[in-house]
Amino acid sequence: MDVETIPELPTGAAELLREDGIDSLYPPQAEAVEAGVTQGDNLVASVPTASGKTLIAQLAMISAIDRGGTALYIVPLRALASEKAAEFEQLEALGIDVGVSTGNYEASGEWLASKDLIVATSEKVDSLVRNGASWIENLGCVVSDEVHLIDDPERGPTLEVTLAKLRQLNPGAQIVALSATIDNADAIAEWLDAELVDTDWRPIDLRMGVHYGGAAHFDDGEEGHTREELPVGASESATGAIVRDTLEDGGSTLVFVNSRRNAEAAAGRLGSVVEPNLEPEERAKLATLAEEIRDVSDTETSDDLADAVAKGAAFHHAGLASEHRSLVEDAFRDRLVKVVSATPTLAAGVNTPSRRVVVRDWRRFDGNAGGMQPLPVLEVHQMMGRAGRPGMDPYGEALLLAKGHDELDELFDRYVEADPEPVQSKLAAEPALRTHVLATVASGFARSREELLSFLEETLYASQTSEAGRIGRVVEDVLVYLQRNDFLERDGGTLTATNLGHTVSRLYLDPMSAATIVDGIEHALVVDDGSASGDSAAERRDETSEEVPLDDAEAALNEESASGGFTPASELVDSATAGDDAADGAENDVEAATEPAEDAGPTYADDVPLTPLALYHLVSRTPDMYELYLRSGDRETYSELYYEHETELLGAAPSEYEEDRFEHWLSALKTAKLLEDWAEELDEDKITNRYGVGPGDIRSKVDTAEWLLGATEEIVAELGAPVVDDVREARMRVQHGVKDELLELVGVRGVGRKRARRLYRAGIENREALRTADKSVILGALRGREATAETILENAGREDASMEAVEPDEDAEASVEAASGSGGSGGGPDASADDDANGDQANLGDFS
Repeated sequence: MDVETIPELPTGAAELLREDGIDSLYPPQAEAVEAGVTQGDNLVASVPTASGKTLIAQLAMISAIDRGGTALYIVPLRALASEKAAEFEQLEALGIDVGVSTGNYEASGEWLASKDLIVATSEKVDSLVRNGASWIENLGCVVSDEVHLIDDPERGPTLEVTLAKLRQLNPGAQIVALSATIDNADAIAEWLDAELVDTDWRPIDLRMGVHYGGAAHFDDGEEGHTREELPVGASESATGAIVRDTLEDGGSTLVFVNSRRNAEAAAGRLGSVVEPNLEPEERAKLATLAEEIRDVSDTETSDDLADAVAKGAAFHHAGLASEHRSLVEDAFRDRLVKVVSATPTLAAGVNTPSRRVVVRDWRRFDGNAGGMQPLPVLEVHQMMGRAGRPGMDPYGEALLLAKGHDELDELFDRYVEADPEPVQSKLAAEPALRTHVLATVASGFARSREELLSFLEETLYASQTSEAGRIGRVVEDVLVYLQRNDFLERDGGTLTATNLGHTVSRLYLDPMSAATIVDGIEHALVVDDGSASGDSAAERRDETSEEVPLDDAEAALNEESASGGFTPASELVDSATAGDDAADGAENDVEAATEPAEDAGPTYADDVPLTPLALYHLVSRTPDMYELYLRSGDRETYSELYYEHETELLGAAPSEYEEDRFEHWLSALKTAKLLEDWAEELDEDKITNRYGVGPGDIRSKVDTAEWLLGATEEIVAELGAPVVDDVREARMRVQHGVKDELLELVGVRGVGRKRARRLYRAGIENREALRTADKSVILGALRGREATAETILENAGREDASMEAVEPDEDAEASVEAASGSGGSGGGPDASADDDANGDQANLGDFS
């Protein structure tokens, strides 16, 4: 189909496509147009990677915008949001204003109302719906990218509920769902009342097979396999041989492994394969790139990555700083880096082309299953689909590695010749439902149990569940949980969110996280809960389920729920939540709190300060924080730390004989200690070595802690507990990574943790000092960087910020240099001579 014949495109759209090298549509794109994608019809496109799904979405969105609506493009990952927003900037030629929104779940996002096309993660869209973004009513087109991720237990329920809410809020909005090739795309289409484009067409050939015995065995499309020699040298690994062979043919290779450690080790080894094949010009560019990588952060991970990149190889995993990942992805796309060893983070939609893909590890550790488990077919196919990109490669090849002839046959049966698993809703898991049921009530989508059930009938879960009454049983358990924890009130058939429930929903917290926080605060501070019964808050939280006012029918539904495929909170086993049930030996410390009819409210002690470590530990125990795992020897270390701080921590600790719960408690303590070290200005490299994490992990933990402590700040204010200042200080310290004396300085834009410490050592202790101090002292503390000093002084409100003719004070410079070499053991930062090169790493901003 010629682009000029596409119906209902705005003026100039066809010309823009031609300028981008698109004169005619791929078959799946043409089929989508014939199905009405430019005319406002709902569509599900289930097609392979690199087969033009994004253009299908663009055609739908620009047509909807031309009709006067707003377009929303939902992505599963923040990194993908940035990539898509950059890709859509070309649409500005049509007068389309593009916006991207991924963070700050509390904001209403009204600034997005002026945008024509909005790119956001599903979690962000969910939060915008909760917080009443008015522009949602004007949506003309909603695109859900990677919709098959509805099958993901963690992120899938949010996407599913968000799509259901958007359809209810704006029934006339067009829904376009883009999916990998899946077994039941028709079920997704039926749920969304959509036309279906379901094809395995690709613009270039993808050959999938298995490497074994010095040869690549490919599926010939019939009964047998074709064999192509790909010998392995005496000192080579199979992966190394494939990389070498690909290099000799002018291609690049993407190698998938099952752990970060394996990714880093593989990159180091494969660099030795690549380096002899590099041209002098490539070596020079790679050397420059390696220095850029070192400048991002002064860590062992950064050094290891730079060493590999200098040889033309790289690794990629979630522990990297985001700038590291971007540099690697760009260099790989530009064919400067020839091989990347990666965990599956790189298979999640980010555009990373390669001639060949090697799936080296097809099993990974599953703690719930107690060992190594095979990867899902869909996940492996997503990895293999990264091979061969249009306009970049003449073909693509994807190989699994077999260690024996039996495994060769197994891999063909399990992956090469297998269809992907059908997508199944994961909404029935309580962690998902307790969040979304509360949000549905708090946002006014449902005001009764019947309305709630009616809304849930519009989800994929309902369309895939044939068992009569199952949704009712699932929902009842969740409603009882929310009522017990004072998030919801039930008056006859009416459901109403409490003030606390509204706060929790607006803050985008898992209700169990909020319950854990409330329990910890009350356990430490409540001296009289003001209840008519006279029971303490902790005693009230230990009440049994029989004391909750339920009628016989509701009680019967609760009893039946166990056989309905739903896991009640008291039976839930999850690495992120195990151990949250620690209060006073109860089965779950956040399960049992019913509000008496007459309640004067609790009385809080006003002389119990909460330490940062206690608050960091409290939020680390919540299911919204993925705590650090205990390594060999950690149990003894953190048990000793626990007993040292036992009276300081919040909440009732489990007995050390309760293995799983006590381990969770200690894992949270390890996470809290990392956060405390960061807030005590310990150098980042020391943190990565001490805890066995990467810079990206630190960023993730800091971001999550800042969010959870901000939520805690609002919760304690709602409760009336006199510890808001303690929580705020702990939040600000972990946000900026500083001790309390630097908090005012880091409030000045451009002053991060290291610059603040240097200024403080030079006697510049606050914002006022920046306005009045001798400029030479300030310049000396900032190592003579005039532009940096001028910017900081302007941001501090100094009228004359110019550093013209100012010489840096030698004493200030000397004190900074002396301190830089003194090490960072918690008493101060370990600043290197080059730590200004990346903008002071303020707030770990380079890792966000």
